[in-house]
Amino acid sequence: MAAILTPATTGPHSTRLALPIAKPKLPLQRTHLVRCVHRPEISPFFHGAVGANRADWQSACAILSSKVATTSQNHQRTPQHHEAGDDTNHSLVPVVNGHGSAAAALDLVPVQLPQPLTIADLSPAPKHGSQLRVAYQGVPGAYSEAAAAKAYPNCDAIPCDQFEAAFQAVELWVADRAVLPVENSLGGSIHRNYDLLLRHRLHIVGEVQLPVHHCLLALPGVRKEQLTRVISHPQALSQCEHTLTAMGLNVAREAFDDTAGAAEYVALNGLQDTAAIASARAAELYGMQVLADGIQDDSGNVTRFVMLAREPIVPRVDRPFKTSIVFAAHDSEGTSVLFKVLSAFAFRDIGLTKIESRPHRQRPIRLEDEASSGGGGAAGTAKHFEYTFYVDFQASLAERRAQNALAEVQEFTSFLRVLGSYPMDMTPWSITSSSSNSSPGSQQ
Repeated sequence: MAAILTPATTGPHSTRLALPIAKPKLPLQRTHLVRCVHRPEISPFFHGAVGANRADWQSACAILSSKVATTSQNHQRTPQHHEAGDDTNHSLVPVVNGHGSAAAALDLVPVQLPQPLTIADLSPAPKHGSQLRVAYQGVPGAYSEAAAAKAYPNCDAIPCDQFEAAFQAVELWVADRAVLPVENSLGGSIHRNYDLLLRHRLHIVGEVQLPVHHCLLALPGVRKEQLTRVISHPQALSQCEHTLTAMGLNVAREAFDDTAGAAEYVALNGLQDTAAIASARAAELYGMQVLADGIQDDSGNVTRFVMLAREPIVPRVDRPFKTSIVFAAHDSEGTSVLFKVLSAFAFRDIGLTKIESRPHRQRPIRLEDEASSGGGGAAGTAKHFEYTFYVDFQASLAERRAQNALAEVQEFTSFLRVLGSYPMDMTPWSITSSSSNSSPGSQQ
């Protein structure tokens, strides 16, 4: 089968694409592709005239394609010699993609076009790490980097200076996933990320829970007696507060953006009087010594991370799932709607693992007339905070009971959004093993 571009008979500057012509008696031949690029120069096909319009150029391309096709057939039939008097231009040899000995004679410019997409290009990224780009907040050696490695082994971890940057990296296709902390067993919820979950349109596709193993790091040769301050993430400082006091360190404690960033800062500036609280991996990366190992106040210190993606995953029922939602109450309901929402889950035997309230940013205050509310109070207008509620419950959206519960919740709320329905982290872990593990755990 062959498709040849030939001059049209209806006009001097028209082209047409001939229908594929079957040639059953001839052997299968390789078709030659010619690409023409218009150059604002004098073209040999116009006898000294400049091809200033697209129609003239298309006509020239059609003539060229016809000549090349004809020459290719003649060249295959008589490759060694040509008959005398043959008026075919023998200097025209097949040119593929603008390359060949006749490129200069034909005044063609090589064209590099992008390759067509294949099924592999359109298939989703691997689920378990290979070739995945995962954004995290911090610098190399941060606990979030270790969380990303556990969630997606062999991934390409991309450090971000802020949580906001990690969200935007996924939204702008710089990264495929983001791994960000949402709560710590000692420090509580990381409210910044809860606010960002509502602001951005990413979906939670998984979770990972990792133990935290803090170390006191200083430059080589520095003794504890020389220290005048300790820097780290605020949560890391609070998680090691009692241990630092018990060590007899009379030092100032200053907050830093993240744990590994604190270690990097001490190393780059050569601070002899400053220590950092970070992971053992950070000590290796930045050439620091470990003055004290495992200085967290509680050996059961765990941080929970969520994995974020542009598209949600399909919920299943073949393994334990968790679903995260956020909702706001109707104006007339106020915080009393929380009891109705909890009842919707309790009646269906759905366990809740977390409830988090955050002040409503667009409508922080709700006004209520106490005299007309029937509360028996004095006449006046009461001002109540409006809240947005985050709830995690142990059920998959593929289950009918979860669907019915959300349908009932929607009746009481003015806003309801599913942040994600994702597999629970079922990785075996114990407090005893985590306290002796010197590997990094989770980002602060």
